[in-house]
Amino acid sequence: MKLRSRLLYLLAGWGSVGLVYFSSDLLQGQGVLLPETALDRVIPYNDAAIWLYLSFFILIPYAYLAADAVRVRWLARAMMISALICGLVFLLYPTTLAYPPVGNGGGWSTQVLRWLQAMDSTQNCLPSLHGALTLLCVWALYDRRRPVRSLLASLLGVAICYAIIALRRHLGIDLAAGLAVGLAGGMLAKLQLSLSDRRALSMKAAS
Repeated sequence: MKLRSRLLYLLAGWGSVGLVYFSSDLLQGQGVLLPETALDRVIPYNDAAIWLYLSFFILIPYAYLAADAVRVRWLARAMMISALICGLVFLLYPTTLAYPPVGNGGGWSTQVLRWLQAMDSTQNCLPSLHGALTLLCVWALYDRRRPVRSLLASLLGVAICYAIIALRRHLGIDLAAGLAVGLAGGMLAKLQLSLSDRRALSMKAAS
């Protein structure tokens, strides 16, 4: 697959996520405050987790550039479906959480976290799109023929999920829901593309 095609799929898949995320933030009502779970209490808040959290923004373009061509098409479709599912929940059941105060220190981690908070929504917590997209990217990159890449992608995915909670951008229930959405979006995308390919083959055979 040519680089241009991969970039177009990236724009379609990730762009649809951004459109849904920010438009739902403008249209939704007041968010319901989510309570912490036992998992959240086990993982202490740590603003240094911002760097693992932001590695997500490297994982996504890497997945589109490095995954097999057939998976790139699937990844874009899966992201679109996941975004639609999350967007519907964001509008019908907006949620927020008690964000811990950012320290007054001047370290890089604190400064970047302040920037993130200024840019990000204080709602759209459940389901975690961050978790859903992380799962989809690791799924796209996983390949038994490339064990090292598969292992590294999986470890990074776990690290990002840890950072999501450690940074308190989401709670455990948000992350679990996001992973479920990613799994559902990936499976629905596979089914949709399979049906589309079968229909195309049938039409080609008939002609």
